[in-house]
Amino acid sequence: MEVVLSRCEFNSTDVNDIEYIYSHYYNKLEYVRFSSSLGLYVGYTAYGVKQAEGWNKDPSVLNRRRAQKETYCQHNIEIDYSTALSKSAKPYAKLHSETPPTGGHPAMLVCSVYDFYPKMIKVSWHRDGKEVTTDVTSTDELADGDWYYQIHSHLEYTPRSGEKISCVVDHVSLDKPLVNVWDPSMPESERNKIAIGASGLILGLILSLAGFIYYKSKTRGRPVQTSSDQFRPVQTSLNQFRPVQTSSDQSKPVQTSLNQFRRCFWISR
Repeated sequence: MEVVLSRCEFNSTDVNDIEYIYSHYYNKLEYVRFSSSLGLYVGYTAYGVKQAEGWNKDPSVLNRRRAQKETYCQHNIEIDYSTALSKSAKPYAKLHSETPPTGGHPAMLVCSVYDFYPKMIKVSWHRDGKEVTTDVTSTDELADGDWYYQIHSHLEYTPRSGEKISCVVDHVSLDKPLVNVWDPSMPESERNKIAIGASGLILGLILSLAGFIYYKSKTRGRPVQTSSDQFRPVQTSLNQFRPVQTSSDQSKPVQTSLNQFRRCFWISR
């Protein structure tokens, strides 16, 4: 099956930065191409070479293809720049440490950059102000499927006391490079543990305070008990009463002396 494909490669809307390419394919193999940078056809197979020789001898064919650079490419590129290509989204970056997979260095840093558009981006590592080019690996720009991209860069290194390591991100959406400095004072996992512990402590204090307030509200207004020394009337005779001191336990019987009992008996008689 034969397929004809037209495409435009460009860096700006300037016609000098545009290249128009018109290719013929047969069974997915390109056999002849016209390039605006050459202004001619070039063959890649025996049949393609023969076709190119014939088309290059026809001025009308060449003039029609050469005009496509402006009529087809430049026109559509201006539309693209006025819509999607003029838009951009600023990236944000995160730094974290991981265990190196090879064991060549005792430490490895990962700089993950997210949510940027367009695709072109540069991520570099700097150590004490100087760019690091060795022991650095990076993924390609990975599409998120929502017009945004992400990329991950790795630096294997041997830590030194007092050094400053940073991940620097350059992107068209940024007015100046985005610099993320690594803080080795405490691993991220330890910072997370401290944050969780502090949250638990604060929650415990809040619950304790709430319990104390509830207890005070319940005990407020409860009658206050006086001293254990109380008095109540006790019958001493058939028609007489006198106060007798009792203990706090009101259920205990009150005892009088034998003489008091006898006196009450004779009075009653």
